Amino acid sequence: MTLTASQAEWLRVRSYLQVHRHALAVDAAGTYPAGRSMAGTPLLAAPEWRPAEPVPLHDIELDFSATVDSVPAPASVSLPERPDGTRYRSYSDALRDLAAPAVFENRPTYRLTEADLTQPRLAFTRGRYFDGVDTGEAAAHEYAATRLGGHDQHRAPGPRARIADPCDLTRRPANLAITTLTLRFDAATGRASFLMHWRDPAKVGHAGGMYQVIPVGVFQPSGEASWHEREDFSLWRCMLREFDEELRGTPEEYGAGPAAYQSWPFARHMTAALDRGQIRVWCLGLGVDPLTYATDLLTVAVIDSRVFDELFRLDPRGNDEGSVLAAREFAAHVIDRVVTGDPVQAAGAAVLRLAWRHRDTLTVLPAVTSPPGRGTGPPGPVPARRIGAGTGWPARRTSGPRGPARGRSHPRPTRRRR
Repeated sequence: MTLTASQAEWLRVRSYLQVHRHALAVDAAGTYPAGRSMAGTPLLAAPEWRPAEPVPLHDIELDFSATVDSVPAPASVSLPERPDGTRYRSYSDALRDLAAPAVFENRPTYRLTEADLTQPRLAFTRGRYFDGVDTGEAAAHEYAATRLGGHDQHRAPGPRARIADPCDLTRRPANLAITTLTLRFDAATGRASFLMHWRDPAKVGHAGGMYQVIPVGVFQPSGEASWHEREDFSLWRCMLREFDEELRGTPEEYGAGPAAYQSWPFARHMTAALDRGQIRVWCLGLGVDPLTYATDLLTVAVIDSRVFDELFRLDPRGNDEGSVLAAREFAAHVIDRVVTGDPVQAAGAAVLRLAWRHRDTLTVLPAVTSPPGRGTGPPGPVPARRIGAGTGWPARRTSGPRGPARGRSHPRPTRRRR
């Protein structure tokens, strides 16, 4: 393929961005007020995104509206010219043609429109994966180009100038990712360990070459149909799909029908452990990456060691998005070394810092006595219970599949690579 001069320059900047993402993110954080920083990391957060104490995931109210005021499209970064003289119309078009990762599809998402974790409440509407690429990756490209070659004073303001405050959800489309720190907790010793993930830049469209907690995934339905939108509107169900993919190595599968979470053995096992108190899931906050505007819900899943060992492994291995690294002790000196010594994504650094700050709340699993004949192994049918209670599975809705919805955040279809 013969490249135009502008295509070659675009690739030069893109390569610089990929190699220097961490340093650029740290540098970009310095352009915002110090009060926006979360837990002393580059992650940015509005005041209402910082709960004083960990919030149980099932306490977060979710609202969905199919109709919402549109967000003005930010000015695009300068896009390259093709050999035929036409220019790419969006950053995702250029990325798909010139430097696409292994999986790069414009799949549906739940776009975040409002967030207040002091309530706690999150509101969503329909979105697309490329909405975030065309805004966030374009803004990161613009920042990298400025650092690499200086600022062109004659160039029109790009996405960073137009958006100004990335914590203002009315200024840009925000796809939410659920970033989960998984703690294997041994109640007998009081010790915990955690896993980290290296993201292969050849396989992922976001944050390639950086380290992150695991699992992480974009909050989105598993397909285009209305039943996917309805049944997958659950933070817990999204987390289940990511646990299965990133920690168990299950390939992505995209079925045509609705997901059958109640009959999926892994989901039933995890949810039964959640009901018994052997898994506890907390939300510690919400934040925005200062370079890419990636928006992450910071969560911690504390899993009893017996349940963890039945379902997952601690040894290092590869997966579809990079490499799962060897387990590390959940301790202050280890977290300091990881956060300060490795190129960790801002969201990962923040959730590690916050988890240690709140360790006394997080690392307490209640004593559980299993009914006769039922240990921590795969459970039988889960007794019926009120929708939206305990498990946090999807709760009541105020209208049909295509209208406004409300739910609770907790309840295998598929997941989306980020």
